[in-house]
Amino acid sequence: SSVEHPAGGYKRLFETVEELSSPVTAHVTGRIPTWLRGSLLRCGPGLFEVGTEVFYHLFDGQALLHKFDFKEGHVTYHRRFIRTDAYVRAMTEKRIVITEFGTYAYPDPCKNIFSRFFSYFKGVEVTDNALVNVYPVGEDYYACTETNFITRINPETLETIKQVDLCRYVSINGVTAHPHIENDGTVYNIGNCFGKNFAIAYNIIRIPPLQADKEDPMNKSQVVVQFPCSDRFKPSYVHSFGLTPNYIVFVETPVKINLLKFLSSWSLWGANYMDCFESNETMGVWLHVAEKKKGRLLNLKFRTSAFNLFHHINTYEDNGFLIVDLCTWKGFEFVYNYLYLANLRGNWDEVKRHAEKAPQPEARRYVLPLSIDKADTGRNLVTLPYTTATATLRSDETIWLEPEVLFSGPRHAFEFPQINYKKYGGKPYTHAYGLGLNHFVPDRLCKLNVKTKETWVWQEPDSYPSEPIFVSHPDALEEDDGVVLSIVVNPGSGPKPAYLLVLNAKDMSEVARAEVEVNIPVTFHGCFKRA
Repeated sequence: SSVEHPAGGYKRLFETVEELSSPVTAHVTGRIPTWLRGSLLRCGPGLFEVGTEVFYHLFDGQALLHKFDFKEGHVTYHRRFIRTDAYVRAMTEKRIVITEFGTYAYPDPCKNIFSRFFSYFKGVEVTDNALVNVYPVGEDYYACTETNFITRINPETLETIKQVDLCRYVSINGVTAHPHIENDGTVYNIGNCFGKNFAIAYNIIRIPPLQADKEDPMNKSQVVVQFPCSDRFKPSYVHSFGLTPNYIVFVETPVKINLLKFLSSWSLWGANYMDCFESNETMGVWLHVAEKKKGRLLNLKFRTSAFNLFHHINTYEDNGFLIVDLCTWKGFEFVYNYLYLANLRGNWDEVKRHAEKAPQPEARRYVLPLSIDKADTGRNLVTLPYTTATATLRSDETIWLEPEVLFSGPRHAFEFPQINYKKYGGKPYTHAYGLGLNHFVPDRLCKLNVKTKETWVWQEPDSYPSEPIFVSHPDALEEDDGVVLSIVVNPGSGPKPAYLLVLNAKDMSEVARAEVEVNIPVTFHGCFKRA
């Protein structure tokens, strides 16, 4: 669908808002299912400037934590800024104090040249701006970005409890905002680290579930397995990974972090995180597999052509194969180059012109054979009847992968994918829910049957939804028995510019909406906490 947005209502997604002192009641139309009890928690930027200083990138605004509470068909909305170091210091000094993803924090103009010079040697102050996701560890909830800092929050009051430095628990430089959480509460995550001989590697960490002794599970976190890096000084950017009952899948893309740039005390030359990315134009993509329980790397060299990857849809095992479903962006140029606020806030024609140049999105299925026979050199090793994906063993012992396309539309992405994770994460599945990006503007919600490629769409004019969160019916019999929740911004609609949308997960038809009288800026990820 080539829906147009000439009114530019999407600009409201990138507008500073105030936090709330207490929850506000939302106005419900339709009927919220009575079984839907609990809280939708979501994170995103809510402060896009400090005094006269502006943030430049989508991932720079200060973290705002949102909550929609559902109880007996009634809905309330609450939001608070997370009291990170970055936020508290910015509020105190009335300027940007900590360098963010795409915004450099200039040194304090009040300090003299000597104290400024010496403060350079304290090294890089890494941001703790937890604007990307919120997830449970044991009985606690943490908001996070992609650095070594995560922030414990109170999911009832939205108050900030404390900053946690993961470096104190495990050998890691940072972790992703997309941990895998198993049904017993075990948390897996990935991040880069310094391995043997100072070479860069990637560690998978495991945080066990809460034990009877009620000790903080963080204290028991450990490294499960280490993946090697294609370049000893330049780790790839990693945003998520794949997990099945028996395997861990890590996709190493050509978007690289130049650590030498990163470590050469950027404060000396005004750099930010974005300045440290570069693309390897020749490596394509490498896929790595490890056995989860033994922590053993499989000696299989999977290769395919270049793409950016942010989100795994799902991964599962089938008859000696791993099925790896991904939201890809074709090519090696970094997609984040296109997510500066100046571009996203442009007029519709500018936004479209800008997105034309960017890597093109495609939802893909890759199939990885786990047992290899040299006698099969030159052959496609995939024998599953239901996929057109191939894996060809080459004479240099690499296995070249070609995908099956699950969804593709020009400049229309199926992104921010969600599934019935509790029951089908890491297992064979049928349905995925995604946010439809139209030239990077989120303007529809989409359900995808990954077997038949059938799609269902929810879309309304001048309405800008967020990542769809699936909540299963308590007595569900089928994979898609439940609802999908999304926060929608609809700026042209008079006194109520935003609402929480409840869709029937079967056919994406509206069940109810809960409108609020405040604008809600963009949110990235979140979770539903059952009451």
